[in-house]
Amino acid sequence: MELQEAKQFLSYPFDSALLVRKRGPIQKALEAQDKEFLEKRIAILGGSTTQQVASFLELFLLSEGIRPVFYQSSYARFWEDAVFGNPELDEFNPDLVFVHTTIRNAKIFELRDVEGFDQGKLIEEDIARFNQFWEALTTKFSCPIIQNNFERPPYRLLGNQDICDARGLGYYARALNSALYDFVSGHDTFFIHDIEGLAADLGMLNWHDSEDWCMYKNAFAAAFLPDYAYSVSRIIKALYGKNKKAVILDLDNTLWHGVVGDDGVDGILMGTENATGEQHRELQIYLRNLTTLGTILAVNSKNEMENAVAGLEHPDSVLPPEKFASIKANWNPKSVNMEELADDLNLGIDSFLFVDDNPAEREIISQQIPEVECVPFDNVGQVAARIDRGGYFEVTSYTEDDAKRAEMYRQNAQRKSAERSFADYDSYLASLEMVADDVDFADEYMARIAQLTNKTNQFNLTTRRFTEDDMKGFREDGSHVCLATKLADKFGDNGLVSIVVGEEQGNTLEVILWLMSCRVMKRGLEDHMLNRLVAAAADRGLEKVVGRYLPTAKNKMVKDLYKDYGFTLVEEDAEGNAIWELKVSDFAPRITQISIEGA
Repeated sequence: MELQEAKQFLSYPFDSALLVRKRGPIQKALEAQDKEFLEKRIAILGGSTTQQVASFLELFLLSEGIRPVFYQSSYARFWEDAVFGNPELDEFNPDLVFVHTTIRNAKIFELRDVEGFDQGKLIEEDIARFNQFWEALTTKFSCPIIQNNFERPPYRLLGNQDICDARGLGYYARALNSALYDFVSGHDTFFIHDIEGLAADLGMLNWHDSEDWCMYKNAFAAAFLPDYAYSVSRIIKALYGKNKKAVILDLDNTLWHGVVGDDGVDGILMGTENATGEQHRELQIYLRNLTTLGTILAVNSKNEMENAVAGLEHPDSVLPPEKFASIKANWNPKSVNMEELADDLNLGIDSFLFVDDNPAEREIISQQIPEVECVPFDNVGQVAARIDRGGYFEVTSYTEDDAKRAEMYRQNAQRKSAERSFADYDSYLASLEMVADDVDFADEYMARIAQLTNKTNQFNLTTRRFTEDDMKGFREDGSHVCLATKLADKFGDNGLVSIVVGEEQGNTLEVILWLMSCRVMKRGLEDHMLNRLVAAAADRGLEKVVGRYLPTAKNKMVKDLYKDYGFTLVEEDAEGNAIWELKVSDFAPRITQISIEGA
């Protein structure tokens, strides 16, 4: 089986039954792909059988470029592994813990004809048991933790009142979920996998399978294993920076009903005056709301620019032109426009999701640019749900910069346009009127710092991943230099975009992390960060700065960074892992076009 065919089997929406039958060949094709995988140790602590869960989870993660290595607890030993410890689990030292529990692991299925039975007390005992488990997990592991919430039981005792009466089974599940959500709200590295919602989507009557449970201890019907594993994989790939970043949109019969060039602005529909227009309006509302979470919107439409802008400015439109980071409305092939959008936005084309009502256009993009995922478009009313269920923009953290990201990328496109008007690049940089704000590891920026660490792949010298707690530890232990900088210019504020962490070792400062958002590359911020880094080494009386380049599939752009900055190559192996050093006394500060906030 070819790699592209294997990935098609795993692309949402997939055929679960076919995926089960083709699992072996799909896995072989994924493992044979010529790419560098991000290897992660994942501990699955299960309240039921976990082997098949791990098997399908591996497929979806391999498709995302993540190679999992699994630890699986013994059957139903999730609580003991966390509370009492397990030498094998401790030695495994997971990068991520996934808790595969379900309503079957609660004490909900108890005989209720015993004299004096008190469900309220049973719920309190169960919540106390799980709280002990959650506290033990978060104390023992500093890595991300994912746990299923609790789905509704397979039957009710009180009919429609079961969810709100204190004697009901639905009430019991709701109480456990409430306790879980309360705990998660106070722990930044604890995430919910919503199997309550997943079971509702797939059909609760089919979700619970008594035979699968009693014979194999599968917590739900085996037929849903691919759907379940896919859902979990969406959280994991998001944690490791593999979300999509932009929705690329067609216009005619996608954002509105009708063809603006033929029907005129007054003839297209996107309002509440009829059902068809209202469906398009609901899609627009969903997309606009996505931008508040950091998703970028862009247009790729076969249209005259004047007509495209007029359509977006329609009185019923909730997506005016300024909500788009870039608009390509012309008669070029959409594949050409897609490449230009990637250049305008300075984004990898694999971060694009394409929405177009025309199946022929989707097929062309799928064939010519397979890295771009296309959303099936049978009915405009289903598009928002399909984007959601596809998990392309799974939210695992949210910062102030996320809220501003769509606007930042729109400003970036303006910068790109301005750059084209200058023959001299230095003059262009001077025209930007850039100002750096060296905020370093202040408390209010720690969430953004951790987010950048786990999501930046291209300008990242070592691609080492650290949690927010790790970063706070570096800041507080005295042996680390912790630098972080924001960058603004005349077009707007880019937010916190660059981080450097150096570790003092004898007379040397070793750079263990140096990364920067690609949207500010080649503007001199690299020079500014190096100036700060060497100055920090000098302030500590250190003689050398040592940097490592650890190659990955995505960070080739910084392969020669240390060489270009005058470092001397000390060592390089056959895989390209390199060690470079610079004598502090030999360094002359780099000149930039960046002013310093407060200087």
